[in-house]
Amino acid sequence: MLKEFKEFAMKGNVLDMAVGIIIGAAFGTIVKSLVSDIIMPPIGMILGNVDFSELFLVLKSGAKAAGPYATLKDASAAGAITVNYGLFINTVISFLIVAFSVFLLVKGVNQLKKKSEPAEPQVPMTKDCPFCFSKIPIQAIKCSHCSSELV
Repeated sequence: MLKEFKEFAMKGNVLDMAVGIIIGAAFGTIVKSLVSDIIMPPIGMILGNVDFSELFLVLKSGAKAAGPYATLKDASAAGAITVNYGLFINTVISFLIVAFSVFLLVKGVNQLKKKSEPAEPQVPMTKDCPFCFSKIPIQAIKCSHCSSELV
């Protein structure tokens, strides 16, 4: 059983998948930083200095302190139950960026595959009649348009 597991773990596609997962996790961290530190601040500024990560709705005030709460951190410290829709907006934007990046990557790889694959030779299905120049099937021995005998 240990030998089978070793063979499975050492297969190329398992190692490739592991490397892909690790790089994907690191890429996710970069995208999260891109969204929260680069993209969302200008969008928030355009919309009137809104910090999307601080947008929340209080469903129930906390037992430690009553609302209103200035920040999400204050609400959490008070034990309030909140709907954090601003964090959800950030997460959706992060997902869209990752999905678009993966789309571009797959599209690029597919274009490289198309260029590297040799084109199959095209076999003609028709030929021209030497007498009337009409298109006829390649196997024809007599032209269906002018009734000429083909050699």
